[in-house]
Amino acid sequence: MSTAEIQPAPTAADVPELVVGFDLDMTLIDSRPGIQAVWDLLAAETGVAIDTDLVVSRLGPPLTWEMANWFPPEQVDAMVARYREHYPSHAITGSLPLPGVAESLAAIRALGGRTMVVSAKYTPSVRLHLEHLGLDVDEPVGDLHGAEKGTALREHEATIYVGDHTADIDGAHAAGALAVSVATGPFSADELRAYGADVVLNDLTEFPAWLDEYVLEQRLEALMKRLSSYDKMVVAFSGGADSAFLLAAAARAIGPANVVAATAISPSLPAAELEPAARFADTIGVRHVTPHTHEMEREGYQANSGARCYFCKAELIETLQPIADEFGITAIATGTNADDAIAGFRPGIRAAFERGALTPLRDARLTKEQIRTASRSWGLETSDKPAAACLSSRIAYGIRITPNLLARVDRAELTVRARLASYDVQNVRVRDLGESASIEIDAALLDRVDHQELVDAVMAEGFAAAQVDPRGFRSGSMNERLADPEKYRAL
Repeated sequence: MSTAEIQPAPTAADVPELVVGFDLDMTLIDSRPGIQAVWDLLAAETGVAIDTDLVVSRLGPPLTWEMANWFPPEQVDAMVARYREHYPSHAITGSLPLPGVAESLAAIRALGGRTMVVSAKYTPSVRLHLEHLGLDVDEPVGDLHGAEKGTALREHEATIYVGDHTADIDGAHAAGALAVSVATGPFSADELRAYGADVVLNDLTEFPAWLDEYVLEQRLEALMKRLSSYDKMVVAFSGGADSAFLLAAAARAIGPANVVAATAISPSLPAAELEPAARFADTIGVRHVTPHTHEMEREGYQANSGARCYFCKAELIETLQPIADEFGITAIATGTNADDAIAGFRPGIRAAFERGALTPLRDARLTKEQIRTASRSWGLETSDKPAAACLSSRIAYGIRITPNLLARVDRAELTVRARLASYDVQNVRVRDLGESASIEIDAALLDRVDHQELVDAVMAEGFAAAQVDPRGFRSGSMNERLADPEKYRAL
C-alpha cells in the first residue's frame, strides 16, 4: 500500500466538542475605567449631568438602554453613534483583564476546546478589546443581550456560557448550555444562584479547576457508557498509561471476566515492557494473552517511511482478530486518545479503523493528561508511566528496520537508563540515525549528568558515534527529520 492511499480515519465522538462562551464586560475584562471615561466625555460635550459612577455599576444591558436614561428618545441614536466614535480612543487602553482570564482560556485549549465571546457590546469594540489585551478567542460576537445570546451560542454549539449578569444566565439557558456565573459584576453569588445559575464561582481564577473536573467527569461518564454497551472486549494492551487505563475502565464497565488484554510480542516491543504489562493485567483480574506479531515481514514496515505505523497497526489488529473470534468477542479496542487523533503522524489510527478496531478513549475526547489524572484517582500504577513508543520509532525514517537494529536500540536505552537510575530519570530515547545515535533524556537532567558517560555507554552497544541531544527528550522527534513532513501529517 502506498502512503497516497492512506487517508485520515473518520472522527467520532460520544461527547460534544467543548465550546465555551464568555461574556466580556466584568466577566473577562474590567472595562469600567474606559467606559466611564467615554461617558465623562459625553457629559462634558453635551452638558448633561450623567452619573457615570452609576452607569458603570450596572454594565450588561445594551448601550441604547443606558443612553435612554440620560437623553430623550430622539437623541439616543446620535449619542450612541458619538459614544462609539470616542470608544476606540478612550475606552480600550483603560480596560484590564480580570484575574484568571488567561488561565481560563488556556484550560479550554488544553482540553481541545474552542472559545467565543458573546456580548451586548458593539462587535468592533469587542474585537478591539480582545486584540488589545491579546486574548486568544476563536469567535467574537457582539450586539446580543440576554436570551438573544442563545442564538450565537447555539450556532457555534457552545456547551458552557460564562457571565456575570442574570441576562447571561438567560442566554445560556436559551441555548441549552450550562450557565456558569462569576460574581465579578453587579450581582452577588447568592443573587446569581437564586436567579438560576447552574454553577457560581467567585471569579475566573476558580474556573480552570472547575472546568477540568467537570469535563473529566463528563468524558469518563461517556467512556463508561460506551464500554458498557459491549458484552466482551479485547484490549490491545501495550502496557502504557493509555491502554492500561482503557483496560481498567473496561474491567470496571463489563467485569474483568469479560475483558482480554492482548500484548503483542515482537522485536519492536522493549524487553522491559512485558513483565509489568502481565503484572498489571493480573492485578485487575483480566486474562492476559501474548500473541506474536510479524510486522517485520511486511515490506511497508521494513521500508520505514513516514507511514510505517500503518503497517504495524494493521498487523496488530489482524493478529488480534482470531483471538477475539476464539473467545467469541466482537469488540477490539486500542488505547488511542484524543491527543493522538490531532497530533499528526498517526497512520496507525487509520489502519486500526479500517480493520474495525474501536477507540473508546478518543471517542470520549479523553486527553493524555485527563487519562493520567483519572488513573491517579483510580490508584493505577501506570498513571505517571513515561511514554514508551515501540522501538521502531527510534529508527530514522528511510533506514530499513531489522531485528538487530531494534535490539541495539533496546540495549542502548537500557544501559542509559541504568546509568541514570539515581537521577529518577523518566524519559530515555536512543535515536538510531544510521551509524550514529542521538541520546534524548529529560531536559531537566541535561546539566546534571555526565554526557560522555552516556555517549560511551551507547557506543559500547554498537554505534560508531553518539551525542546527547541538547534539547532533551521530545516525543516524535524523528518526525522533525522527515524531508517532507506535511506529506504524512494527515495520515
